[in-house]
Amino acid sequence: MSTESKRPLRQVPCPHCGTLTPFTPENRWRPFCSERCRSMDLGAWANESYRVPTRPAEDDETPDTPPEPERH
Repeated sequence: MSTESKRPLRQVPCPHCGTLTPFTPENRWRPFCSERCRSMDLGAWANESYRVPTRPAEDDETPDTPPEPERH
């Protein structure tokens, strides 16, 4: 008898829909509950729907174009 059979089944919420799903090697879509949720999440990343908020660094505040020369 292995110790794995005595462990309680670990369930986690699907990152896409929230359905509790087993987090085991037998769940081929883990941590997702299904291929559909996995594909929808991948599509959201591919469409850049998920973004990590950032602040521009202080050094990045230089203008993209050089300043106009002063005319006298």
